[in-house]
Formats: sequence, C-alpha cells, structure tokens
Amino acid sequence: MLTIYGRATSSNVQLVMWAVAELGLAHERLNFGHVYGGTDTPEFRGMNPRGLVPVLRDGDLVVWESAAILRYLAARYGDGGAFWPADPAERAAVDMWAEWGKNDLARAFTVPIFWSRVRTAARDRDETALAGAVAVFETHLDLLEPQVSAQDFVAGNGFTTADIVIGHLLFRWFDIDIPRRPRPAVEAYYRRLTRRPAYRAHVMVDYEVLRAEGA
Repeated sequence: MLTIYGRATSSNVQLVMWAVAELGLAHERLNFGHVYGGTDTPEFRGMNPRGLVPVLRDGDLVVWESAAILRYLAARYGDGGAFWPADPAERAAVDMWAEWGKNDLARAFTVPIFWSRVRTAARDRDETALAGAVAVFETHLDLLEPQVSAQDFVAGNGFTTADIVIGHLLFRWFDIDIPRRPRPAVEAYYRRLTRRPAYRAHVMVDYEVLRAEGA
C-alpha cells in the first residue's frame, strides 16, 4: 500500500492523489501540513528535508516533489499506454506539456492568482498585481486553447500525466471569483475532466479552510 503525506486541500497533493486514483492503487493519505502541522518534525524532515507536502512512501522508497512522484507512479504502475507511453519519443511529447504545466502554468496561477485572491484579505490585496497576473495566465491559456480544441486531452486523445499536471489547476481557475476570457476549447476540456470520478474526488475539493478572513 502507498502512503501519501499531505492534506487534501494542497494543490500539489491533489495532483498526486488524482494520479493514484486514476491508476487504481491501494493507498492511504495522512493529513500533514497547514492546519495539521507535522512537517517540521525530525521524522518528516527525514523523509523530505524541505519539510513540504506531498511525500510518497512506497515500501522502503520515499519520493518527494509532486512531479517526481507523478513520474514515479506513472513509470512503475502505468501500463505503458497513453498515460505514460513506453516509447521515449511518445513519452517526451507528454512530458513536454507536463513540464510546461508545472513550470509555467502552475507558477503563474498558484501564488500570483489563487493566493492573492483567496489566501489574502481584500484589504491587503494588490488588485493591480492580481489583474496583471490574470493577464499573464491568460497568455499561457492561449497556448492550451488550440491544443485541446481538436483532441480530447492535452497530448492527444488519450488521458496522460500531462492532463494531471495541467488539469488539476483548472478547477480553482474556473471556481474562484475573477474575470476570465471566454475559452470554448479549454472550458470543454475542463468539463471532460470533471466527468472523471477521480477528478471529482481529489481535485474538486472545498478550499474554504484556506480562505483568508475578508478575502
């Protein structure tokens, strides 16, 4: 059985949990981080010296960093199909979009937009910076829109790790109260993701506990 250390409201933990559920792997998740604490203990730091969630334990193996955990799960437990192709060239096509999602899309959304809009009280919010961050994020979605306009998923018609890295951000993007440009293809892609039971269970999670007073 896999053990995942991290709270359900962590975006990075959601990424891992969605993958575990899609792969149908037996697991338990333990609440660590935020209101649960536990990440500064010697035991936790022995697993992850950075003191962050998520952490995965698979037998004697410990893996930290959500993208590294995802690639490990895909390589070890994926079937070599679309989720994590066995062919290196096909896998690279998936991994390129996953890297883009983790490095560009997530960085442009999580702190500049989600933290600013949800985890910062309105009186402390820099509305000009938030509007600028939304504009930057929209430029990233300009790349995603054509990618999902003619196929069901980011890297083709099969569901892959790229969809997990990119798609887990979209619930909060479409849920928070911010102005958004109409994007028919991305919106249709998001609706396809919401029909997946694992997405509903592990990504579409109430995040009110994270909301700052007065946000």
